[in-house]
Amino acid sequence: MKRNKIIVLALIAFSGGMFSHSQLYARVQPPVAEFPLQMKSIQFGKASWYSRFDPGINKHTANSEIFDDTKLTAAMWNVPFHQLVKVTNLDNGKSVIVRVNDRGPHKRFVRKGRVIDLSRQAFTQIASPRKGLINVQIELL
Repeated sequence: MKRNKIIVLALIAFSGGMFSHSQLYARVQPPVAEFPLQMKSIQFGKASWYSRFDPGINKHTANSEIFDDTKLTAAMWNVPFHQLVKVTNLDNGKSVIVRVNDRGPHKRFVRKGRVIDLSRQAFTQIASPRKGLINVQIELL
């Protein structure tokens, strides 16, 4: 920590006061780790839906919101919370824009190609809930 202060003071002296102390101090801080976004901007896979009546569904989502299956939301791994995602049903071309507010699908389903769980409301906009599982294209917005 003492070394950082020395570097900051040296930079202030060297710059002739062009930068404020806080600007220079921010430059010598270690970089903040970015969210591990491990998907391309477009991805293909399978989508399912879930509702509050399904067994094992928690009252709260992974980002602490109260789960509401009437909202256009989704559960997805490796995507930041509040990321908007366009989900297109490859069978009929219908699409919906959802906000990621939960984590899922369960890892055992991910290994089988499932990439996103949609709220019931979002799923019904692009397919019949009786279908259960559909082929989709996912695009980060």
